[in-house]
Amino acid sequence: MLHLYDTRTRTAQDISPMDGKTLRFYCCGPTVYGPAHIGNFRTFVMQDVFRRVLELGGVPTTHIRNLTDVDDKTIRDSQKAGVSLAEFTAGWADLFHRDCAALNCLPPHAEPSAVGHIPEQIRMVQTLVEKGHAYVSEDGSVYFRISSFPEYGRLSHLDERELDLGKTANTRSNADEYEKDSVADFVLWKSRRPEDGNNFWPSPWGKGRPGWHLECSAMIHKYFGNDFDLHSGGVDLVFPHHENEVAQSRCACGGGFARLWFHITHLLVDGGKMSKSLGNMYTLADLDKLGHRPSAVRYVLAGGYYRRPLNFTLSSLEDAKAALNRLSKFDMQLRNASGTDSVPSYEEFCAAFPELGIFQPAWDSLNDDLNTPEALGHVFSAIRKADIPSLSPEEAARLRNAFHFILAAFGIILPEEGQEEAPEEIRTLADQRWQAKQNRDWTEADRLRAEVAALGWVIKDRKDGAFAKVAPGGGGPLSPHRHAHAHLFIVTRGTVSVMLDGEERTVHEYESQLVPGGVLHAVWNRNTEPAEILGLTLETPSSPTSSI
Repeated sequence: MLHLYDTRTRTAQDISPMDGKTLRFYCCGPTVYGPAHIGNFRTFVMQDVFRRVLELGGVPTTHIRNLTDVDDKTIRDSQKAGVSLAEFTAGWADLFHRDCAALNCLPPHAEPSAVGHIPEQIRMVQTLVEKGHAYVSEDGSVYFRISSFPEYGRLSHLDERELDLGKTANTRSNADEYEKDSVADFVLWKSRRPEDGNNFWPSPWGKGRPGWHLECSAMIHKYFGNDFDLHSGGVDLVFPHHENEVAQSRCACGGGFARLWFHITHLLVDGGKMSKSLGNMYTLADLDKLGHRPSAVRYVLAGGYYRRPLNFTLSSLEDAKAALNRLSKFDMQLRNASGTDSVPSYEEFCAAFPELGIFQPAWDSLNDDLNTPEALGHVFSAIRKADIPSLSPEEAARLRNAFHFILAAFGIILPEEGQEEAPEEIRTLADQRWQAKQNRDWTEADRLRAEVAALGWVIKDRKDGAFAKVAPGGGGPLSPHRHAHAHLFIVTRGTVSVMLDGEERTVHEYESQLVPGGVLHAVWNRNTEPAEILGLTLETPSSPTSSI
């Protein structure tokens, strides 16, 4: 059973469902006004590890994560961009989802948005006003009266911070975010202002929009009711955001709100804070341009203990790459010893707990307050202890299953031997082609496949989506005269005609064609003059194809 530190009680608590069936947890999601940075993703990755450890341990979950698509920042920046709020936030939400997928984060079971829950927020404000916990100001804004909730401050232990609630009787904060040392009546509903443009909704108090703190409470009440298992977010949200959530939710709905609180400590970069002025507020795209792939970023973010600041450095990404290659080499050795490529899927691991053997200490550490660095230490200790040559194929297969179970808990995707990960441009094209296939737009799928191949990459399809393989010497267009012994592939819609040993054969476009002897495969576009090689793969025992 997972034991986790609870912010409110400051003690380790057993994590088990209140209803004995499904653990329900809510995570504060991104404000979609720009790309999420690695500090944001430290929180989201650790929440993903939390969920994986629960589910792999046999505890089903319901994971809700919101999207903030209306607040001071989204309105301000959409106005600057000259586009509607909906169009502006949709683009950044799409990028966030692509980044989450690149980091191998499980998608939440539901992802409600603030704009999509305006009626629920208005109803909650009405209830608070009726019960005397909120009041309407002169301009039509509505504020929560913190003096009406005696337990205000218990989550963040305000009594230890020498802040006097009695001094705030006539103090208000109209901003969505305000100073961490400021205790003030906070805004629930903001009356329309000129700078809001067309971003307003009718309400009993006039035109306006919800304050930032309100949306999570309204969504939680809709999806979970008055009580649920666990609430999570970055440590910077403890006060005032989560403190305000507790106050408005309990005053409006009753109940105990969240039973447990899971907060992830902030991330440092090179020993200091992240800031735009220092140029260290890295996004995945920034790190990709520097040659660092999402798998290495995930390894670094998941490998730090969540209750201590994580010092992120570019050298740590190099260390992560080396560690991943070491894990991949061990996996290859087990694969060869077992004689099979097959390992259980994540869903299969959740349904059937494997025998962990030498990897049991790693699992124990994960269940001990998500001690990920200690767990990784146990993983490498187990690798050193493993005597693979002495294992039978059945024993090697069991050990490999145990190894992949732990990898699944971390959400680690191993590189294949000699693998090079595709850059962001190629991954985006591969994602677009996969979506075109889902829409049965074969013409567009063919076009995107050809575009990827022209850049020196080959798309392979898996049941969970497409991914790209780099061709030897790839990364750019290839000369048609570069490989004299290449066979001609003539690309037609839906099929590929292949010249093998002087005989033309037809295979489905999405099947792989392996030629005995490891000859070169050249893909040509016969509609282009002069002929252009669109992709190249080489598969021989001595020179394995690089892939992701």
